[in-house]
Amino acid sequence: MMRKPRTIKTVSAMRTLSRKARAEGKRIALVPTMGYLHQGHITLAQKARKMADLVVVSIFVNPIQFGPGEDLDRYPRDLKGDLQKLAAAGTDYVFTPSAGEIYPLGYQTHVEVENLSKGLCGAFRPGHFRGVATVVAKLFNIVQPDLALFGEKDFQQLRVVERMVKDLNFPVRIVAVPTVREPDGLAMSSRNSYLSASERKYAASLSHALFLAQNLVKKGETDPKVLTECAQKSIAHNPGTHIEYIEVRDDKTLEPVARIDRPCRMLLAVWEGKTRLIDNVRLNPKTS
Repeated sequence: MMRKPRTIKTVSAMRTLSRKARAEGKRIALVPTMGYLHQGHITLAQKARKMADLVVVSIFVNPIQFGPGEDLDRYPRDLKGDLQKLAAAGTDYVFTPSAGEIYPLGYQTHVEVENLSKGLCGAFRPGHFRGVATVVAKLFNIVQPDLALFGEKDFQQLRVVERMVKDLNFPVRIVAVPTVREPDGLAMSSRNSYLSASERKYAASLSHALFLAQNLVKKGETDPKVLTECAQKSIAHNPGTHIEYIEVRDDKTLEPVARIDRPCRMLLAVWEGKTRLIDNVRLNPKTS
């Protein structure tokens, strides 16, 4: 019989639990999420289960990573369904604090990873990664995990968190988990639920465009401009499709590159109607 994970709502209760677990020598894994869980999140929880004695999944729709006019109020929520899915994944605890619990009255401290937060999504969502870095830093201080798992779908976020951990000496190992996809290639995302049937059909072309670029690199193409142009042409356009960006960056630093002569990453953000979708793939240069 599946055991339902215990829900913890306060910082003090979460800290008490973590202190006790660490005193007992238990290894703690954290999976930070905003809820409305899909198989990508569950994959993170399942991997955490294999790597740690105690698995904590946080569900917190973080208000400070949403900009004006973004979807904070309508972001999908389903705590009951999330708990059922996490029970099947073997999760021990679910940390579900309120916004007031995380950001009490008078809160005024933030964490910012300067260079990695610029460009790509950072250019279109000012303050987003400051909000991400701040809440992840707080979760690390509250939960005190030995390791934390993040999906590669949010690749710029992954690199921002890794840099923050290194720069601020957090004793946390960051585990990157490959993007989980639908059968047609679309990267799983909670925001996919916003898509209409026609938008969902067109959205599959995003991953196809990335895979096209990936295959071109395998065949020897090294020019980022050629790759981005091919990807742009490959994306199916309905009246509501708008490409925000398609770029090739260094896989580690996310700096722009003039040539694919080392591991790189193609990243994109595309609007399908009122839904913003992101995705990426690794580009490995052809070896002679």
